[in-house]
Amino acid sequence: MSLGEFDLIARYFGRPTRRAALGPGDDCALLALRPGMQLAVSCDMLVEGRHFLPTVDPRRLGHKALAVNLSDLAACGAQPLACTLALALPRVDEAWLDGFSAGLYELADAHGCELIGGDTTAGPLNICITVFGEVPAGEALLRSSAEPDDEIWVSHAIGGGIGDARLALEAFRGQVSLPGAVFERVRRAMEQPQPRVALGLALRGVARAAVDVSDGLLGDLSHLLHRSDVGASIDVGRVPRSADLAAQPLALQRLCTLAGGDDYELVFTAPPAAHARVLEAARGADVAVSRIGRIEHEAGLRLVDADGQAVDRVWASFDHFSA
Repeated sequence: MSLGEFDLIARYFGRPTRRAALGPGDDCALLALRPGMQLAVSCDMLVEGRHFLPTVDPRRLGHKALAVNLSDLAACGAQPLACTLALALPRVDEAWLDGFSAGLYELADAHGCELIGGDTTAGPLNICITVFGEVPAGEALLRSSAEPDDEIWVSHAIGGGIGDARLALEAFRGQVSLPGAVFERVRRAMEQPQPRVALGLALRGVARAAVDVSDGLLGDLSHLLHRSDVGASIDVGRVPRSADLAAQPLALQRLCTLAGGDDYELVFTAPPAAHARVLEAARGADVAVSRIGRIEHEAGLRLVDADGQAVDRVWASFDHFSA
């Protein structure tokens, strides 16, 4: 007999909460914040065929569904507290639910983020997670706080870079052929991104402004520049890339690193005087950071190469309604 809605919730998503005052099973969940803390809230939706392929492993999908939301908390410098899950399923597939819930809970446990409620319904596969975090009042990292002369940094895995997720997408599209081991590595980057929560927390009081890289480095950085009413210059040669991506033609490297999306790294600004503290924060979070440019008074985003020569901006980041 197929599971009903409430049996499905109880079996796969009904784990008792520890920190929340009230979790799944009532009309509302209850969260108690510590004095002097602000609540950070973010919501992201993943739609099959738009955000992930039908062939993705459900465990990886459970991971990614939560990771993209935790990445928003990281960009704000917020400590994860809890999340809700709204899930539309075309049918009840218990093997799929086993994998999906396991991947979600594994990442949730790693960041102390409790599942406290949500909804399920029948329909095309659609995953919507809302995350809640806390940050000391006045200490949140914002998109609107960059200042001229700030250094621009981007996070990445130690020994790696950004753009591997887009390289995997190009392989799926048949635009590039990759050896099996390389394809699996970049596919993992696309399907199991690592939210930089620890780095976001370490950057409070160090960085001025931050945004996570979800739709592409240039596009997401442009949002920060617009909100801060500043411009920037980026040295495209300093943008970090993995050895696998560096082995590709230069045009593909730049497409993947500058406009690829799905990286879920942090791009942030900090005053030059905080340079050593930025590196210290990264070491403490066990992640690498690379300085890729500088904030400027003049509006706009300018790209230069290692010789300081202008590079035409011919790449556009992802947009749901123009892609």
